[in-house]
Amino acid sequence: MEEQAGRWHVVLKESEVSDDDPVSCRIDGVEIAIYRVEGEYFATSNICTHAQALLSDGFLEGYLIECPIHNACFDIRTGKAMTSPAEIDLETFPARVNGGSIEVLLPIKS
Repeated sequence: MEEQAGRWHVVLKESEVSDDDPVSCRIDGVEIAIYRVEGEYFATSNICTHAQALLSDGFLEGYLIECPIHNACFDIRTGKAMTSPAEIDLETFPARVNGGSIEVLLPIKS
């Protein structure tokens, strides 16, 4: 696996995220949504690329998050916009568990 440049941020405890219930957090002014699916954690931008809605208020089914406003769906593993009206993919971030905490890797701002 290729090492990515950035900084890991502790965002939540594992116990704060349950399957099928996204949670929002903010890291250095960036809105992030955290998801757990089958014990694996994922992180994406929390803002829908179509309607500016919070995806953490949406509906998670498997690996698809559905925007609560216009029902656009995104794959949380890749950020790919899967259904209209969304046409722009979401930004995704590596997530991991370290000592019972969920960490997200954000690129270092220049």
